[in-house]
Amino acid sequence: MKALSALIAATALFGGVQLFHDGSGESAADEVTPSSGYRLVANGDEADCAVSRGAAISDGLSLLTVAPTCRRLLPGIERAKFWREKQDGTVAFSANGVDPIVTFAVADGDGYESYAPATPLLSLAATGDLRPGD
Repeated sequence: MKALSALIAATALFGGVQLFHDGSGESAADEVTPSSGYRLVANGDEADCAVSRGAAISDGLSLLTVAPTCRRLLPGIERAKFWREKQDGTVAFSANGVDPIVTFAVADGDGYESYAPATPLLSLAATGDLRPGD
């Protein structure tokens, strides 16, 4: 009976460890990465604002926080709640996770440049510690 109890306890312990580790040595808590800050800039530094990529929801889809002041750059962008990154490296901001408000391609060097809509031209560069409202 003691052997059975020890076996059940060991199985429960192993199951608990597997719940928090995916087998690669990273815990499930590590998968929820902190938000990444970005600076959104319009037409060569005429105006800028902060956006923040949040936790991943599904493959390629993450939460997004856009500073209210971003509406000065592109009216309607402040409604964006989702960051969708596709296999080709393009990134789209959307209010519903599907229909893009703005779409970016990987730029030469670091960051992204918008291509849809065609104007205004927006660039998106990682800041690492910037949060909307900054």
